[in-house]
Amino acid sequence: MRARVSQELEQALREMMTLRAFPKGAALFRQGTPAAGVYLMEKGSARVLLATAADQPQLLDLVGPGTLLGLSDNVAGGRYRVTVEAAEQTTAGFIEREAFVNFLGCHHEFCMQVVRLLSDNLHALYHKFRSVSAHPGRPRRRSLNEQLS
Repeated sequence: MRARVSQELEQALREMMTLRAFPKGAALFRQGTPAAGVYLMEKGSARVLLATAADQPQLLDLVGPGTLLGLSDNVAGGRYRVTVEAAEQTTAGFIEREAFVNFLGCHHEFCMQVVRLLSDNLHALYHKFRSVSAHPGRPRRRSLNEQLS
């Protein structure tokens, strides 16, 4: 679901990031909290979770090194829309939101790469939810002709 960053973008981001270690189960960030920055996965893996009405988190994705997390939330300047938890001992580089946004404003070539990452993430989500909605166990919708007869 999450696209990997290019080697050039990864190298540029390394100059701004602070490495953070997360034990298994620790949250990199939580759904609903203000977007404070992005995380570039270095080592390990993390679960991307969405809270549900049943108070049971829904697993959206399992991501690994090279994945940039919190991207859309930080570009939009809102709150995190998902929770990300370390699935194992994990290391991720943190880049504060303001520094990240300023970097994009000064480096248009990387800004376009970020736009592509956002687009790839959106398409992946679309296909994931489309496959869920097309589940064969769901009742099929009746056509307009069937409804009128």
